Amino acid sequence: MSSEKPINSTIRTAIQQGLQHISLGTLCKSIATSGLILFLFYTLLFNHPYYGQSTNQFTLFKLNWPLSPHNASASANVTTTPTSISHIVFGMVSDVNTWNYRKSYVESWWRPNVTRGYLFLDRDPTQRYHPWPSSSPPFRVNAPVKFRINHKYATQIRILRTIMETFKQGDEDVRWYVMADDDTILFVDNLVEVLAKYDHTKYFYIGMNSECVSSNVNFLFDMAFGGAGYALSYPLAEALSTKVDGCIQRYPNVYSSDFILQTCLADFGVSLTHQRGFHQIDLHGDISGLLSAHPQSPVLSLHHIDATDPIFPSMNRSASINLLMEAAKVDHSRLLQQTICYQRKSSWSFSTSWGYSTHIYENIYPRSFLQRPIETFRPWLRHFKPPFYMLNTRSLTDNPCEAPHEFFLESVERTGGDQVVTTYVRKSRRSLPPCSSSGNHSADHISKIQVFSSATTFKKAGLIECCDVEETADVKITHIKLRACMKDEIIA
Repeated sequence: MSSEKPINSTIRTAIQQGLQHISLGTLCKSIATSGLILFLFYTLLFNHPYYGQSTNQFTLFKLNWPLSPHNASASANVTTTPTSISHIVFGMVSDVNTWNYRKSYVESWWRPNVTRGYLFLDRDPTQRYHPWPSSSPPFRVNAPVKFRINHKYATQIRILRTIMETFKQGDEDVRWYVMADDDTILFVDNLVEVLAKYDHTKYFYIGMNSECVSSNVNFLFDMAFGGAGYALSYPLAEALSTKVDGCIQRYPNVYSSDFILQTCLADFGVSLTHQRGFHQIDLHGDISGLLSAHPQSPVLSLHHIDATDPIFPSMNRSASINLLMEAAKVDHSRLLQQTICYQRKSSWSFSTSWGYSTHIYENIYPRSFLQRPIETFRPWLRHFKPPFYMLNTRSLTDNPCEAPHEFFLESVERTGGDQVVTTYVRKSRRSLPPCSSSGNHSADHISKIQVFSSATTFKKAGLIECCDVEETADVKITHIKLRACMKDEIIA
């Protein structure tokens, strides 16, 4: 024990002598170095891929950039539940002068206590509209503009600002805002299913251009036409709601609400996502040729109801829309979807636009021919030179082999089993001789066609169905049964 004292005394003396030679600056450097080593050790340990994956030590150093398609989810409720009709808010634009006779169009698809949205008017409705019916969307009056505008475009500016005013109603749990006009028919069940395919937490501007080349030339090919309707995801509508007025002032001479919107969204770096099924219907006259050969995509809207003939013969516009909606309520997935099959015995081709029409051709034609709409309609602006349309068409003809026998929807009903029966009756006599190349098998005696489809299995979007033609005891009635196509089945 006596030998330890001199050793401890020696060590203490050495430490004291060493400390005397260490400056205060050197001591601070040593402490700082030790602290840095400990910090790096802690960071490596607790930010290893297997530790604290949700912690980001560098979040505080990130710049807070404006929303973009990649970080737009910051302002939306991220959820994995399927998109439903309750996640959509509809914004419609009308005015007191037109609402009285366009009211029936909106009420044909509006579902009280189910659909959410607002009808924006230019001013307070007069006493004749009160009490406001529950069958119509609740109305709002557009707020006055508090900055200088080109009054020549006042109506278009009001329409555009409706996006902002719809968003500011403050609805909760919204994923999509769908904007439309008061003469637009919407098919909400198909809209729900189509919008469910897109990520509502990102920036999306979804719509379609016009069927007419002239309309797209006058505006833009990559612009959603508002009459057809378009959808904005929640984060995009949120960002746009604070920027609309600034955009209007930035582009004072852009003369269309749709054009201004596209210009504003281009400033955000957002381009149009084309979605077939939105129909501007920049057409005049009889659009049955278009509706009888709808593409294999869900029908989402029909616009310009007042600018075209009633879609069903011998009916007014409102009655025609209501009949089409009856079919939509029974089976929205098949509405206007074209199905083609043949009766080889008579050399006939059948083309059915479910819930709308059926055609019989007294010859065998391939799908590639029957898919082209018959040009029963006229272009929106006739002074333009061809081409008129954004789609291939067939000309009207008196050739008895190419001119169809036309049948239009009369009724739709569910049978006692698992089938839906749609019945189509002849529009009028064709007043043409039989097609000689088919062996003179005339279809003039057919007065009614009944189409049978599944009541329990909906048609999948984008996929065709096949069908079989069946004779009945009554030679005036023909049955067509829709079915799933067999593997590698050729329709030719």
